[in-house]
Amino acid sequence: MSSSSDNCNSRHFSWLMKSCFPDPRPNPSLHYSPPPATTFFHRPTTISSLPNDLLLEFLSRVAQSSIPSISLVCRRWSQLIDSSEFYDLRRRRGLLHFAVFVVSFSDSGLFAANYQLGHDSQWRTTSFLNNNYDDAVYPSSYSALSSHARLAAIGRWIYIIGKTTMLRCDAWTGAVIPRSKMSVLRKKFAVAVVAGKVYVAGGSTRTATVEEYDPKKNSWRVACQAPRMRYGCIGASVDGVLYVIGGLKIGGTTGNDGTRTAAGTGAHVYASSMDLYDVEARRWLRSRAVPGGGCVVAACSSGDHIYILASHAVELSFWRFNGNRRVGFGEWCRLKSPPLPTQVRLDGTVRFSCVGVGEKVVLIQIMGCIDDLLRRSGRSTRGLKEALVLVYDSAAGEWSRGADLPDVVRRAACVCVEW
Repeated sequence: MSSSSDNCNSRHFSWLMKSCFPDPRPNPSLHYSPPPATTFFHRPTTISSLPNDLLLEFLSRVAQSSIPSISLVCRRWSQLIDSSEFYDLRRRRGLLHFAVFVVSFSDSGLFAANYQLGHDSQWRTTSFLNNNYDDAVYPSSYSALSSHARLAAIGRWIYIIGKTTMLRCDAWTGAVIPRSKMSVLRKKFAVAVVAGKVYVAGGSTRTATVEEYDPKKNSWRVACQAPRMRYGCIGASVDGVLYVIGGLKIGGTTGNDGTRTAAGTGAHVYASSMDLYDVEARRWLRSRAVPGGGCVVAACSSGDHIYILASHAVELSFWRFNGNRRVGFGEWCRLKSPPLPTQVRLDGTVRFSCVGVGEKVVLIQIMGCIDDLLRRSGRSTRGLKEALVLVYDSAAGEWSRGADLPDVVRRAACVCVEW
């Protein structure tokens, strides 16, 4: 007599068979339906989901006129546009060009104009705004600037350096952010960029300290002590050398007995001389002087040369100094003077600024009126008022007249920007 456990039709055997050999007939209730592909296997791609390197590739190709708008889309885009990678990509694609920027100051803000030689028929005006996400510029920062503030450009960034404040302006977006100020109070000082860092010298009655600013660290440090204390000097740089040009020597001298002579007693004018500092070697080179003397009115660097406009008793002279330390270093060459009225001696009421743009030098009258000088000397020549712009082509050796500065920009500082 067999038990129920030995029966082929038993409940356990039936369960085992169904488990090992499932029913081949389709069962709609057990049919597997794969989910939509967009739900699990593919996520839609948006521009926000792109990695930074691909997004930079796209953004770096936009027209320059669109950069201010796309920088306001979000914080991420603003940071990408502010990066050095974005700037380098546009340079490799040939989307950068040089332009002269002039910036004037007021209590309410900064007003600027830019002019691209050979492209623009007139100046294009703009205003720098505080539209940065992280830093704020307060009205006191603008009021701390004056007509004696200096400009320095590193790439598209313009550094406005005042006595007690410093601002960084983006030539593309117009954004303004505060930066660390100088540790020494200065006025009418020299400024130049060497190897991506800003150097300032002169303009102080208490010290001959030369300061260096590192944009990456946003910090100042003492670079060296200048051989002379200059006031009203001009800065330039060529081939790794900082040039401190012209100005008045200020400050007293200390004798062997420790007594100090008053500044007025031993003051000397170094109006036609310049001090040279080798930044890499950290040493001062032999000082140079403009042949024929005179008073340096404006100066700038362009290519391997320093260009200097000097004022004499009854004339102006224009000079070129070879700053290439490999070939012809230290050679002077007198060039054709700018087409200004003869026998006019510039005084403190008329100021010029000089900017190098490629092989050209742009001379800009930023203050005063030459017509007034002529009128005081009894001459009736007219047509040379404020805002005169002259362009010297070093290849052709000729001067030409550029577009006059716009009326809204006066008592301005000038700089050349690659943007």
